[in-house]
Amino acid sequence: MDNFSREEQLQQLSEIRSLMERSSRFISLSGLSGVGAGVTALIGSAIAYWRIEEHTNSLINHVRYDQYSNALLWELIFIATGILIVALSVGAFFTLRKAKEQGQSIWDKSSQQLIINLLIPLVTGGLFCLLLLEHGMLGMVAPATLIFYGLALVSASKYTLNDIRHLGFCQIILGLLNAKFMAIGNGILFWTIGFGVLHIIYGIYMHYKYR
Repeated sequence: MDNFSREEQLQQLSEIRSLMERSSRFISLSGLSGVGAGVTALIGSAIAYWRIEEHTNSLINHVRYDQYSNALLWELIFIATGILIVALSVGAFFTLRKAKEQGQSIWDKSSQQLIINLLIPLVTGGLFCLLLLEHGMLGMVAPATLIFYGLALVSASKYTLNDIRHLGFCQIILGLLNAKFMAIGNGILFWTIGFGVLHIIYGIYMHYKYR
């Protein structure tokens, strides 16, 4: 009887802990959001690589370097912005669907804390990248985006699933490696691995772990 009571108490404590975690963490992030973001990033990387090749051929055909670099820079910014919008839209769709299935509010204290802790490093990183572009340090933009994105995930992981922290650490390591090996073309390679491949792996893992 004592053992049964003890088991009941442990079960009740486990349920209470689960309820407290639900109230303090936003747990409706969908693994399919990661997969969608990763596939979108792969498509964006392919388009960016194709445009770089096209501009390189134009440079070989005696197009002025300043015209080449400015046109390419604006094209890459446009591509990155479009990919970001699509990735966020895909992520929002799957997250809203999962939150509805779980009966969890999409806009509560935990989701607000999640967004705040996510946006602070992201906005800081975005402003830092603009400064890098202003000073002509194009090669550092890709490493900076990976590092600040990783920091944002680590910061936000306190208010959502802990698994996101590991993805954040991987992004930070990739960014540092990209800064170390900053050869031409490496930026897109590391960017593709970080925002594309890692997101897909993470999304599949999360989907089967929490489905």
